[in-house]
Amino acid sequence: SINVLGVLDVAFDLHPVDKEMAAMQQRVFLIAGLQILLIGIFIILFIRRSVGDPIDKLIDGTRAVSAMDLDTPIDVGRGGEFGELASSFNAMRERLRTAQERSNRFTEELESKVEERTNQLKIAHQKLLRSDRLASLGQLSASVAHEINNPIFGVLNLSSLVQRIIDQNGIPPNRVPEVRRYLDQIVDETARVGRIVTDLLAFSRRSKPQQIETNFNETIRSTVSLLAHRLKLMNVEIDLRLDEQLPVIACDASQIQQVLINLIMNGAEATQGKGGGKVVVTTKMSERERAIILEVADNGDGIAPENLAKIFDPFFTTKEEGKGVGLGLAVVYGIVEAHRGDIEAKSQHHVGTTFTVTLPYGEGESHPILESDAQHG
Repeated sequence: SINVLGVLDVAFDLHPVDKEMAAMQQRVFLIAGLQILLIGIFIILFIRRSVGDPIDKLIDGTRAVSAMDLDTPIDVGRGGEFGELASSFNAMRERLRTAQERSNRFTEELESKVEERTNQLKIAHQKLLRSDRLASLGQLSASVAHEINNPIFGVLNLSSLVQRIIDQNGIPPNRVPEVRRYLDQIVDETARVGRIVTDLLAFSRRSKPQQIETNFNETIRSTVSLLAHRLKLMNVEIDLRLDEQLPVIACDASQIQQVLINLIMNGAEATQGKGGGKVVVTTKMSERERAIILEVADNGDGIAPENLAKIFDPFFTTKEEGKGVGLGLAVVYGIVEAHRGDIEAKSQHHVGTTFTVTLPYGEGESHPILESDAQHG
């Protein structure tokens, strides 16, 4: 059995304890929060210094390399993985710079060699133009000699007639009109000789090539007049179909004449053996292309398809040995190209061949003409 002596009832007020516990808990949370904040700031600064800065430097380095700035090394200021990465990157940058320097030297050497070869090609092309011009002059010599011979004989005959009419007392009054008519004919024939010689000199003179305003149709007529006798001997008819509304064109008239002589004579030679060859020279204007179009067509045997793509190659010829060396059309191509133009050929077996030359006019800056003869002669 339990003996109860008495009951003691004790009452305590725990509210102050609860307040103290709450305050203590707040202080713990505050201190913990501050510690976490400070630790976070420290971690951020540490990561920024240890990781961010080296990465930024590596990024700057890659941007510099992408911009081909290969002279600035990357220094992350520490060892470890980032230091090894920076060292490897610097080694790559050095190798890239060395490769670039070698490439630049190679490019300079290549440009020098290309320029040297280009100059050699220009010299060779100039010699080619001169050779072709000499060949063309040889072709013209017989024709021009005949053209000059005819009017000179006419002048001699007319002069003899006038000499016979004149007696000791001068010209008989009743024969003055006849003498005047003879003198007019002498003037005409002498002027004809002068025109022939002028045309020949315009083609053969050695002058510095230049672009001048030229009447394209007049150049064609002048060239045909030089070739007229030779074409007549070859029994070849020349048909001019010229558009009189053509604008003037800036060109080297002497070189354009060289193009015409080559194309016309090639067409005439292609008709040999047909008993009635014909060469048609046509000019027209293309307003859409702002260009003058020249067509030289013949009714010869045509060019074989396998040879059509090679006709502008130097030294390619289908003529018999001794009748051509294959330079004429190569020279024509070079002259047309130097005038910013284009030339193409179309041919049909037993029908004939047509060469079409397109020359621009009044468009952009003038390009320099290839120098066939650079010195004055």
